[in-house]
Amino acid sequence: MAFLSKTYLTVRYAETDMMGIVHHSRYYPWFEMARTDFIKQCGMSYGEMEKNGILLPLTESHARYLYGLRYEDEVMVTCTLTKLTVARCEFSYEVYKLPQMKLMSSGRTVHGFVNAEFKPINLKKEHRELFDTLKALM
Repeated sequence: MAFLSKTYLTVRYAETDMMGIVHHSRYYPWFEMARTDFIKQCGMSYGEMEKNGILLPLTESHARYLYGLRYEDEVMVTCTLTKLTVARCEFSYEVYKLPQMKLMSSGRTVHGFVNAEFKPINLKKEHRELFDTLKALM
């Protein structure tokens, strides 16, 4: 079974729109928070990855909104690594309303592995230990 990270948050008033529901643009920062937590729980922070010359630019994103969340709703965002190659990775997310554990939204993001000059890298060749760690989490 794949590793699943869990990130908890409370919907802030500034994240809602005139209809009183979370604006669709707010889900992507939540996905980023969940992805950052996922990487941290793997034993390395995003900052450490960047210091080691590994950047993860976004190349694709998708979100599906099933139900609206409102101000002060308690939320859990899960994150899993669903695809991994030597050149890119894909994360999948699910947003649940607590305490009901009702699925409210889902999404995914695709990222390339590049160096500080934004040149594609082969993660398996250049950072074997990280590649193996990520592979083991799938």
